[in-house]
Amino acid sequence: MEQMKLGNITVDVVRKNIKNMYLRVHSTEGRVCIFAPKSMDLETIRAFALSKASWIQKQQVKLRSRERERSKNFLDRESHYFNGRLYRLKVVERNAAPKVVLNHSTIELQVRPETDADKRKSVLENWYRTKLKETVPYLIAKWEKKMTVQVKEFGIKRMKTRWGSCNRRARRIWLNLELAKKPPECLDYVVAHEMVHLLERNHNHRFIALMNEFLPTWRFDKAELNRLPIGHAGCNS
Repeated sequence: MEQMKLGNITVDVVRKNIKNMYLRVHSTEGRVCIFAPKSMDLETIRAFALSKASWIQKQQVKLRSRERERSKNFLDRESHYFNGRLYRLKVVERNAAPKVVLNHSTIELQVRPETDADKRKSVLENWYRTKLKETVPYLIAKWEKKMTVQVKEFGIKRMKTRWGSCNRRARRIWLNLELAKKPPECLDYVVAHEMVHLLERNHNHRFIALMNEFLPTWRFDKAELNRLPIGHAGCNS
């Protein structure tokens, strides 16, 4: 295996019996690897890597943000997002049923004494899920009227690689729990995106035309969705 340096980025070059180059940023430590045909010269590979340098850096930032999110212990003054705003976590221990209270600058997490990080996380995630379930029906109703379609069911779940999904046959949409942390317009965009799939299965010219018709700002909303830090999350829609 060969290596090359692009500034502070180290790129592993793996030669294989393939026709075209492709690049991968591994989830482990953001390691960058280019897979190239055995006969390709190193300068061509370097030029390809340089053309992708900005994208590589963005992916590495996302991965580092994801690692920071995973390492949260749900302690006082940790940063947590809701509706696109940054809040400080305030942990209040009391012998009562756990709950979450949203204040001006804090998310107050009320838990029993000696509650561990996993339970604190579960309480906060359930609150996020409840908040989405309160908001999403209004968005669905809005888009049902505009698109003349009907959603029979929606659900909220953790999704590793997507912001949402649509089952056309069941007329059911799923939304990523992480959307509770994103700005409202990003949630609105994902709901609209998945509902347009009830009219068009594929991401083709018709799908784009429908998105342009129903939500002219969708490209900006999509860019904003993927620009914001993970924890937040790194997904596609």
